[in-house]
Amino acid sequence: MARDTIPIWNRNQADEDAMGATHAPIWRRMIDVGATHDLRQSTVLDYGCNQGGFLRLLYDRHPFKSAMGIDIARESVARAELLKGHRPIAYKVGDLAADLGQTFDLAFSHEVIYLLPDPAAHARDIKAALRPGGAYVAAMGCHTDSSLWPRWRKLITETSSIPIYDHSLEEVASAFAQAGFGVSVRPLALDAFMPFTVGSAYFPKVVDQLRYYSSDKVLFRFVRTP
Repeated sequence: MARDTIPIWNRNQADEDAMGATHAPIWRRMIDVGATHDLRQSTVLDYGCNQGGFLRLLYDRHPFKSAMGIDIARESVARAELLKGHRPIAYKVGDLAADLGQTFDLAFSHEVIYLLPDPAAHARDIKAALRPGGAYVAAMGCHTDSSLWPRWRKLITETSSIPIYDHSLEEVASAFAQAGFGVSVRPLALDAFMPFTVGSAYFPKVVDQLRYYSSDKVLFRFVRTP
């Protein structure tokens, strides 16, 4: 069942607009480990595209045949359309990939699964949108296995326009395995310096940030079996 749309995800417009820049090092890492082959004949889905920055970065580094971004945030999708330039990308408002009317070779999402009430339903939806053998790379640091999650849950709830959910890594992995995906996982293991803000509500200590990017934040790779 499709969810209601919203204007933007973050209640603070300035924070919403800043997400692309803050997420760029993570997106680069996702691309480095998740897009390892020539994409010029590939179709790509970005599930939870926000303002479209991930697909723009992906195309500029690895040109693809075409791509679609989907998100329930109407104003963010409109912004993504304005910023896409010449790139062969379309953006749509919604949350059901199966309703897009096409199948994709490769799909990505970044910190979206914890915003979905039912990982099993999401797995079935992504399966319907992927060709057999297609892969879905999903980054997830917001999960109950993270030592930071109790703190983060409270902070994110204060800024998110939609509910958030408590999913474990096992729950997500099991949902996709049961839907007919081959499941693999690795740490994000960010290969970049990340700025540290003294007094950060999200990372009270330097070691919290190090552990998060080296251990807590993971990349799932779900491959649809024939």
